[in-house]
Amino acid sequence: MIGYIESVINGILMGSIYGLTAVGLTLIFGVMKVVNFAHGSILMVGMFAAYWFIKLTGFNPYLALFVVVPMLYFFGYYMQKIVIKPIFEAEKHVREPITVIIVTTGIWYVLDNLALLVFGAEFRVAETSVTGKMVEIAEMYFPLAKLIGLGLTLLLGAYLYWFLKHSRMGKAVRATSLDREAATLMGIKQSRIYNVVFGMGCACCGVAACVLVPFYYVYPTVGVPFDIKAFVIVVLGGLGSIPGAILGGIIIGIIETVGAQFMAATWTEMLIYAFFLVVLFVKPSGLFGLKQDY
Repeated sequence: MIGYIESVINGILMGSIYGLTAVGLTLIFGVMKVVNFAHGSILMVGMFAAYWFIKLTGFNPYLALFVVVPMLYFFGYYMQKIVIKPIFEAEKHVREPITVIIVTTGIWYVLDNLALLVFGAEFRVAETSVTGKMVEIAEMYFPLAKLIGLGLTLLLGAYLYWFLKHSRMGKAVRATSLDREAATLMGIKQSRIYNVVFGMGCACCGVAACVLVPFYYVYPTVGVPFDIKAFVIVVLGGLGSIPGAILGGIIIGIIETVGAQFMAATWTEMLIYAFFLVVLFVKPSGLFGLKQDY
């Protein structure tokens, strides 16, 4: 019985990290109504940045947050401003510009292959002060790095909730997500909101990257499996819903770890997608999706 409880809690821990990777994706979609296919590659960039920060300085791995998060914020800010903004201007009367999907897919391939060219295909492991450490709770053992990841996920979720509900910029973000034209008439500069939101979505990848590096391999295509899971989680939780992304990630994590107790890993993946399809059939808007997510 303890083994099953331990599996469920481990699923919650890993699922919270999945949710953390999906938060930035759902934030971007909730406001801009576009899907960022380069999301996993941006996570990969963050993981390489965190890895080299730890390797070159020897500092605590979570100090990398103060370097990686601002770096990815500005990366996303200027990627939106330089690459994606012209597409919005060219298709300003289209609610969900499809061309952006093509462009972000191109960025995905460019980033992955650039990382392969620069760093090679080998898998790297960051040896940190929390790598391999376990915490005993009621005769059960849990990885310290994943417990910290759960804490950071909850902190980030709480911050984003406060930001969107109570800050001046957050209210402008919500207004833009609900009605672009009306927000513009109220004096909100749409392009600036998009820059900030895309930067924040990429900054969320920076948080996830620093959480993953102490216990996960770093390699050029590391973002692909997280990218796929992030898309599943975002749709499962409800497009544009931040709580839905976190809770959807936890559900996927529980299915993954508990299912592994009874079947092979490949069958567990099938179970995840089967559950995903059932939810979409019963509730197409996702578990926590609403007509207006904010």
